[in-house]
Amino acid sequence: MTSIVIRDARHDDAGELARLCTLLAYPVESAAMAMRLAILLASPAHAVMVAASADDDSGLMGMVAAEWRLMIEFGGRAEITALIVDPRARRLGLARRLVDTACDWIRDRGGTDVFVRSNILRPESHAFYPAAGFTLAKTQHVYVRRLAQPAGD
Repeated sequence: MTSIVIRDARHDDAGELARLCTLLAYPVESAAMAMRLAILLASPAHAVMVAASADDDSGLMGMVAAEWRLMIEFGGRAEITALIVDPRARRLGLARRLVDTACDWIRDRGGTDVFVRSNILRPESHAFYPAAGFTLAKTQHVYVRRLAQPAGD
């Protein structure tokens, strides 16, 4: 089996990251991903790491994104905001390696805890996170309010 490396995402990963997001039912065009990725890569408060073949990294096998933010009620808080493993690469330990890499990034910034949210529709993740050392802290409702856009001049 080919060796898999975890590395920082690069600008030229945008197309593959869009593909991975689409696999998880978050469709995004490559151009939109390229714009998002450029902002994330330039931000010291964000990290995006990918799992790729050590021999040929043209096709990504997984990704993790993490964010460090300052919250008025908690102070510094870190969250894994995305974790995706291509279904063809599951059960190889990639999710654990990606999470551990994100945790290292958070620890290097002084973080002592990492939070992750898991959609109720993803029961496989509800088994994964406790096995990866996470403790269920709470359940919650998430509300969305669409904002009207100002009319063009």
